Amino acid sequence: MKVGYWKYSMFCCLVILIAIGSVSFDNKTDDIRFVIPKDWPKPVYNFSKNKLTQAGFELGRKLFYDPILSRDGTISCASCHAQWSGFTHGDHGLSHGIEGRKGKRNSLTLFNLAWNKSFMWDGGVNHLEVQPLAPITNNAEMGNTLEQVVKTLDTAKGYRARFYEAFGDSTITGQHVLKAIAQFLVMFESFNSRYDKYVRKEPGGEMTEKELSGLRLFRQNCESCHKEPLFTNYEFENIGLAPDDSLKDYGRMTITGDPGDSLKFRVPSLRNIMVSYPYMHDGRFNTLLQVMDHYTDGIIAGPTLANELKTPMILTLQDKQDIIVFLKTLTDKEFLIDSRLREVRE
Repeated sequence: MKVGYWKYSMFCCLVILIAIGSVSFDNKTDDIRFVIPKDWPKPVYNFSKNKLTQAGFELGRKLFYDPILSRDGTISCASCHAQWSGFTHGDHGLSHGIEGRKGKRNSLTLFNLAWNKSFMWDGGVNHLEVQPLAPITNNAEMGNTLEQVVKTLDTAKGYRARFYEAFGDSTITGQHVLKAIAQFLVMFESFNSRYDKYVRKEPGGEMTEKELSGLRLFRQNCESCHKEPLFTNYEFENIGLAPDDSLKDYGRMTITGDPGDSLKFRVPSLRNIMVSYPYMHDGRFNTLLQVMDHYTDGIIAGPTLANELKTPMILTLQDKQDIIVFLKTLTDKEFLIDSRLREVRE
């Protein structure tokens, strides 16, 4: 084959990949494929600094499910981020850690993380590769240090070989621990809900009249903060929740020190919301109807209240029910049962 023709063929293949919105990363088995859905914005995460490989992904998966990361070996990342619930915990409002310790916030869902500009309810972490440090070092969660994690992994069966396979070096470092976890987390992609298939005009994307009514109402009342297609604007807002006197959590202001950020919390994505209850940063609401009632009847005014909520939201009970029916179409069943993201028992 002539070199010129080979280059032309490769160029055509690249054009096709871009057209369908996917990017494939070379590795020994070619199984890792990060997809950028058509018409979605460009991801924030810089893949060139942490190239995806099958070995890195598998190492990250093992670390995610291994309680060895916690100080007493009882809590793993998956303890608060279960796949069936969109990688959050659906059984209690506040996170639980070692020795039965209770945190002061609800665990966020984990998906489409490559598009995140920051992490945590208060935005206190600004990079996916740093994010695991927060739960690892939090005394109410894993209560450990990265240095101790490295020491423990260094003597744990099989890990040195896994790090060598993933990074070409059997010396376990904190940086490689975090990069491996990031390779796993970045593959938590959710873009195959019935809503997505409706937008793409694919089979299985048909919507009922109630669902379409809910979509129209959602776009009129909710989309200023929960923007399609990711269903978040990645900002921090005060949505008029009454402060919890026992938690004394002032949100974004804890990080910035700016009173203008008081009671502002991350605008979460609404994808997979039907399975990721309870809701809000402190898990105070158990149902979506309670959430909808808050927006029409529970807003507490204050100096930092979101501008969008200063005008009362008027929705009938039927309107609320239609919006909730629409929100059900954001459940990505393929993501919730993706076997690649499950724990692999050895």
